[in-house]
Amino acid sequence: MGIKKRWDPEVWLEKTLDLGTLGQRSWNVVKENWHMGFTSFGGPPVHFKIFHDKFVTKLGWIDEQMYQELFSVCQAFSGPGSTKMHYCINLIHSGFLPALLGFLIWSLPGALGMFGLAIGVSNIGESLPRAVYALLSGLNGATVGIIALAAVQLAQKAITDKLTRLLVFLGAAAGLLYNALWYFPLLMFIAGVISVVFDFRWLHPPVKWVVSLFSRKKKSKEVQPEAGGGGGEQVEMPEIQTVSTSTSTRNRNTKSEDQISPAPQPHTNPPSSTEEIEPRTIPPSHILPLTWKSGLLLITLFLLSFISLMITRGLIRPLPLLYSLFSNLYLAGTIIFGGGPVVIPLLRSYTVDSNFLSPRDFLIGLALIQGFPGPNFNFAVYLGALTAINFGHPAALGGLLGYIAIFFPGMITVHGTMGVWGALRGMRWVKSALRGVNAAAVGLIYTAVYRLWQIGWIDEGFTGGESLANDPWWVVVTASSYVGGMWFGVSPPVACLFGAVLGLVRYGVVDA
Repeated sequence: MGIKKRWDPEVWLEKTLDLGTLGQRSWNVVKENWHMGFTSFGGPPVHFKIFHDKFVTKLGWIDEQMYQELFSVCQAFSGPGSTKMHYCINLIHSGFLPALLGFLIWSLPGALGMFGLAIGVSNIGESLPRAVYALLSGLNGATVGIIALAAVQLAQKAITDKLTRLLVFLGAAAGLLYNALWYFPLLMFIAGVISVVFDFRWLHPPVKWVVSLFSRKKKSKEVQPEAGGGGGEQVEMPEIQTVSTSTSTRNRNTKSEDQISPAPQPHTNPPSSTEEIEPRTIPPSHILPLTWKSGLLLITLFLLSFISLMITRGLIRPLPLLYSLFSNLYLAGTIIFGGGPVVIPLLRSYTVDSNFLSPRDFLIGLALIQGFPGPNFNFAVYLGALTAINFGHPAALGGLLGYIAIFFPGMITVHGTMGVWGALRGMRWVKSALRGVNAAAVGLIYTAVYRLWQIGWIDEGFTGGESLANDPWWVVVTASSYVGGMWFGVSPPVACLFGAVLGLVRYGVVDA
């Protein structure tokens, strides 16, 4: 009887979906999210800042602590970082179906734009007008300034002490020096371990032992038996002074007590760090009906689907084109850590190197995705649609396969992770580890600034991109975008539009 009740569909739907308030919660998500898919330019670093301003500062859907935790969790696992965070915020506040609706509102505008771009690119000639290249370079320059500003502002929130300051710097430095799929998650893992070791003072006992060992050796060398008694007097002097001082202090205290007898103060011990109560930032009415067991089950089912896909991919020869495209993008969505800045080079190897499309078409999409709102993972829609067109398949089918393959792994794993996270987030070592992961993840954002800076200037002679530093005009565009956002409140869409205009101005003055 208990089993029947537990799996009763009506009870399950009421508990999981809360159908009574579903309409109100869904409308609330639509009302607060409808514009974000059209106006969130600048890629993941800027998206995180937009989410903080919107959901923490303005709406108060989550507090600063929960925001930092979600940022760490979404960066520490594979998939689209900013999209996962947007989904989790809506999931916590409004539940599953409204969060899914919010995800579609967030991602579909940019996806449809990239789909239209794929159709347009499939009908152009071998080269683009130089004015278009100038416009794209202006977009890239403005985007670099926006990302740099977002990195600085996120770092200001992530840095809470000298350790996190150091981890932000080391994360940025390490990310600039090397780039690989396994490298970013390893850096964040190491940062988490360092934070735990530091917070729990695991190295303090051995360090103290070494220090005391050296101090004993030094003291044994200084205090040696001598013929005279001077050594003994020098050793005893501090003791005499201490006693005298102590006696004097007691006399003063006694005199003071005779004059004024204050009421005794209650003795209070400072709260131990182990006794701290974790504040609940999730309203009771919005606690997720997702246990750690169901979360772990979701993650396990996803891993089984991934393994099955990869085994099938290895056994079937030759692979059908659309299946090969889907499996390549599914693999990319599963193993990408670090979000948008990392997805671009990996997608190039899975599409251009597989002869799905030409390097030129890939680079056109790469330049334009910087000027599109929403997640950078929408680039997969462009690649899927263009691949389908090139091989005679419907463009909509290729775009849909790219959209599902790139987003599904990250979204299903983060949903499962939220269930596991509810059981882990109160543990001290988990919070300590996330402090380090958060700092390293913010540091890695600076790699996006550097890598886009290195390929931001494109022209007909170098469609692969050159450094923006090679022309002072693009440096000014980048600086203008940064200063406008920092000191004058210029929004990212306006900054991108201004950058595009400055690109066209340069073309009119120099190249026309």
